[in-house]
Amino acid sequence: MSIALVGTRGVPAHYGGFETCVEEVGARLADRGHTVRVYCRRVDGDDGELLESHRGMELVHLPALRSRTLETLSHTGGSVAHLVRHRTDVAVVFNAANAPYLPLLRARGIPVATHVDGLEWKRSKWGATGQRYYRQAEALAVRFSDDLIADAVGIQDYYTERFGVPTTLITYGAPVVEGGGDPARLAELGLTPRGYHLVVARFEPENHVDVIVEGYTASRASLPLVVVGSAPYSDEYTRRVHALADDRTTFLGGVWDQDLLDQLYAGSLTYLHGHSVGGTNPSLLRAIGAGAAVSAYDVSFNREVLEDAGLFWSDAASVARVVQQAEDDGEGARARGVLARGRAALYDWDVVADGYEALCLRLARRRGRLLGRQGAAQKAQQPERGTADRPAPTTGA
Repeated sequence: MSIALVGTRGVPAHYGGFETCVEEVGARLADRGHTVRVYCRRVDGDDGELLESHRGMELVHLPALRSRTLETLSHTGGSVAHLVRHRTDVAVVFNAANAPYLPLLRARGIPVATHVDGLEWKRSKWGATGQRYYRQAEALAVRFSDDLIADAVGIQDYYTERFGVPTTLITYGAPVVEGGGDPARLAELGLTPRGYHLVVARFEPENHVDVIVEGYTASRASLPLVVVGSAPYSDEYTRRVHALADDRTTFLGGVWDQDLLDQLYAGSLTYLHGHSVGGTNPSLLRAIGAGAAVSAYDVSFNREVLEDAGLFWSDAASVARVVQQAEDDGEGARARGVLARGRAALYDWDVVADGYEALCLRLARRRGRLLGRQGAAQKAQQPERGTADRPAPTTGA
């Protein structure tokens, strides 16, 4: 098959969950003999080398506007314009926000699966207009996709309840990092194994970085808090996070050296995970794959991944408690890390790639437009009516 992966920043992966998924799945599909085309984003000011291929995948670099609200849509628009001129057997579109372009792919006869991601309309950074747009985009994704991909059971439940449609469950993978943190790599940052608490997140309210920093500052922790991440469009929130910190907190900004980032996960005493709306989160999976003792924001997506392998918090006071508990009971923290690594075995990139391959093969065989899509889209306004003709869900983990 020829498979196009559309709607992300592209590969090599340096940013988030979608990009990691595209790289890990796309490379495996290419290894299996499929032609994989990845659309990569180029914004004004980028001066890095533009690769023609990466890990067996063909790369197409197209420009994007440097704007929080238009960057994704501008790039996907160009990608779809290229795609309708250079046909492919199947397209996988990441992010329901890109749904307005799906009718163009359908008109060209290209079967398409949309990875709907998390509940983006809950992100406060979009404001009322952006949140309204995402709700409308979800309905368009339901109407014009041949299949929907959900990465968490909670996302499946949402699409069943709101639109009355099933989705294909394919999670992300959890890379395994052995060794408990390389002392030499950690020393580059002045750190030692089991000698710090860690946060890795974009600075957005839904990731609760401010709550973590506030809770840590209120704690009696003696080990430093290391914060990895930033946000290109959230200056006010970034200022708030920094204002809540004391001199025990170190802000590293973005860490693009993946080996160093993996060693940070593996060497932490605890990893504090605040993501709340994005489904199965790759940062959380990296943490459990590295055997980190995880304390996570109490939401269904995080409980689905961790089950009894983690601790959970909901506010600054409970953050302070879990931080102090880890320092008071280091053996207990290490035991939670062992349990977390056991959970990671359930999230295997090879199995995830199997799920994508099976889905793409199914869509390539069917090609024709599915029945019932119009009725399914109307579920947003009429929840008691409409069904969709889509295969039963499968899982990548």
